[in-house]
Amino acid sequence: MDDLPSLQRELGFAFRDESLLRLALTHPSVAHEHGTAIQHNQRLEFLGDAVLQLILTRALYEQFPDFGEGQLTKARARLANRRSLSEQGRRLALGRHLTLSHGEELQGGRERPSALADAFEALVGAVFLDAGFETAQEFVLRHFGEQFSVIARTPGLENPKGELQEFLQAGSAEGPSYNLEHASGPDHDRVFECAVYHQGVELGRGCGKSKKEAESAAALAALKRLRGRPTSPIA
Repeated sequence: MDDLPSLQRELGFAFRDESLLRLALTHPSVAHEHGTAIQHNQRLEFLGDAVLQLILTRALYEQFPDFGEGQLTKARARLANRRSLSEQGRRLALGRHLTLSHGEELQGGRERPSALADAFEALVGAVFLDAGFETAQEFVLRHFGEQFSVIARTPGLENPKGELQEFLQAGSAEGPSYNLEHASGPDHDRVFECAVYHQGVELGRGCGKSKKEAESAAALAALKRLRGRPTSPIA
């Protein structure tokens, strides 16, 4: 907690009111240990969660106009789940700056995923209070940039084959068909290559350690091609 200037350089944001940053980094265990009304980061976490959800929802809505409600919901859940938020906190080394109770410190609280996720949400709330929504939005989108790139590369999210079928059947009663084109490698380390076809036309190819994985990769390549996103040319 004594090195807030270096943390703020890492965050890419300088607080006008550093007490907000200190509060965002104060774990509830401090109040429990002292048994007094010491302020901690839970209220800021509550605020930060709402701000974060709005920022991510708006960004997804604007960046992915071809996503339906279900896809948008899945994408937001992927970005804002506890694992994702704890990774944000770990990447920013928030654990190093947390104010913890002695007991929480001894139990590894600085690296506890829940503590890191809560601290990141509280940090978003603190930025919002200190500088307003537009600055908080810029802060969040800067730190989530790579995750948005991943979503752009995986339009089907968890089910590219299902997404491709829905996409094709919106204009045709015929669904896609998959064909195993090639398999190589020893039995314990096989690599499969599959292609996906629609009405006799090859739409994409993909490789994987199983036929299912290769079919999913082929569906993903087809979705990228059909939606005009860059992908490797079909062999």
